Amino acid sequence: MKRWMKYVKPYWKYFVFGPLCMIVEVIGEVIMPRCLAAVINNSIEYGWSYPTKIALLMVGVALVMMAGGIGGAYFGAKASVNFAADLRRDIYAKVQRFSFANIDKFSTGSLVTRLTNDVTQMQNLVNAMLRMALRSPGMLIGALIMAISLRPSLSLVLAVTIPLMILSIVGIITKGFKRFGRVQTKIDALNNTVQENITNVRVVKSFVREEHEKEKFGKANRDLKDAGVSAAKIMIFLSPVMTLFMNVTTIAVLLLGSRMVLGPEKMLFGDLSAFITYVTQILFSLMMVTMMFMMLSRALASARRIREVLDEKIDLDDSFAAEKEKTVSEGAIEFRNVSFSYYKNSPEKVLEGINLRIEPGETVGIIGSTGCGKTTLVSLIPRLYDADAGEILVDGVNVKDYSLYNLREGVGMVLQKNVLFSGTIGDNLRWGDESASDDEVRRMAEYAQADKFISGFAEGYGYDLGQGGTNVSGGQKQRLCIARALLKHPKILILDDSTSAVDTATEAMIRSALKNELGGSTKIIIAQRITSVREADRIVVMNDGRITGIGTHDELLATNSEYNEIYYSQNDKETPEGGEE
Repeated sequence: MKRWMKYVKPYWKYFVFGPLCMIVEVIGEVIMPRCLAAVINNSIEYGWSYPTKIALLMVGVALVMMAGGIGGAYFGAKASVNFAADLRRDIYAKVQRFSFANIDKFSTGSLVTRLTNDVTQMQNLVNAMLRMALRSPGMLIGALIMAISLRPSLSLVLAVTIPLMILSIVGIITKGFKRFGRVQTKIDALNNTVQENITNVRVVKSFVREEHEKEKFGKANRDLKDAGVSAAKIMIFLSPVMTLFMNVTTIAVLLLGSRMVLGPEKMLFGDLSAFITYVTQILFSLMMVTMMFMMLSRALASARRIREVLDEKIDLDDSFAAEKEKTVSEGAIEFRNVSFSYYKNSPEKVLEGINLRIEPGETVGIIGSTGCGKTTLVSLIPRLYDADAGEILVDGVNVKDYSLYNLREGVGMVLQKNVLFSGTIGDNLRWGDESASDDEVRRMAEYAQADKFISGFAEGYGYDLGQGGTNVSGGQKQRLCIARALLKHPKILILDDSTSAVDTATEAMIRSALKNELGGSTKIIIAQRITSVREADRIVVMNDGRITGIGTHDELLATNSEYNEIYYSQNDKETPEGGEE
């Protein structure tokens, strides 16, 4: 409860006044049947004067009840909406702190479900609890006291039906809890399918896989439907069972009560009418309590899933950083005997025994076969992952001793997967520097060879990219991402195969601009083409997570067989015997 009280305390007034208003409504509902009984019992003896007074009293009570009901609904809505908004904010903030390893633990669809559907279930529960948590038990107790006070002997009917009803409720809720948990899991699967399909819709269409994706979606949709129907069966079964108990109890009260009215006990007809009303209120309140428990069972499944996110241990943070105020000022990088694996229990290492020093302002190319660990290596510099062994130093300081903000602020990355966000081109470029002027944005776009095609749009830098930048080509995306990184003016710039979709002439112009604009920055260029790294100060050759060669283009061509193989395969020549040119 301590976790959830955090979201209750700021709105405690709503959480207090809401139930108090509902109690006012309950008191009115308990008084009404006695007033009606008084009208029925005394209308013949006193004529119209007495019933008129009671009727006016009932109108006043009804108005007070209406005020209580409206107040309860208003405060309940305010409390639940604010509760959900704060909870959603904290979940989102926690996800933003996740490392890549944390994110890998949860699927995208699952996180979306937890932020939306699961939070909504919690919101519905809070609203229902505020409106029914005191109202239903209050009506149950109040109606039960009034019924017993009217005719204790007739109340024995309830001593039989209420326990049976409670046993039925417990059995139904026990079955319902697991089913609601399965529903949330199936929503995750459906969200994953939809998100994957829509994100990759161009690939789906290019491979003519629409029918396959329809079948895949259909299966996820059917699974959710089946889980939903299974859970709904509990709710469907609940209503008839409760109605059966209510009707059987009412019939029993009518049979026994009619004998009391006609028999020697001389029970007044108005009292019998009030008693039946109280019985209905008792059983109806039990039904409401049952519905509340059903909502609770579903919300508990959602609460467990929300706790999994909130309790997830962040495996990468800067809470123990020794030099949080330090910033990246020169751009020197050093890897000291670094090893890393994505699966910590696996004996196979993605990187093993990496030793490398990069001087400030140096341009270093990294080349190697697909999957050799190039991207993983540079991802350790801004701490997208942490090394399992060894250490990475930036300007002579272990990266773990920087604050994450200061470290990443000094590193600009253009990733393999070029990601743009909904909004204008100018908005996307200003991710590099929010305060950049229009002239500076244009200048960086010129360096990245992007200004020409941007100017071709009627809106220019105000052109709306849409979600994910789907209305620009792959090469245009790459150039926009490079311009965005340049606007950051980083001391370390990492280009991860970021010019693969542009022609060699454009790539050469981008390299020249990088040399002129970021001459004092350290540049790491990962590439598949040797032409992309040929002019680098040094080239690092990697294979199977290890560095197999370091040197200039000419040095590696003369001494490194793997570099030779890559070079001659790209130049359509046979490698000379011995691997030398």
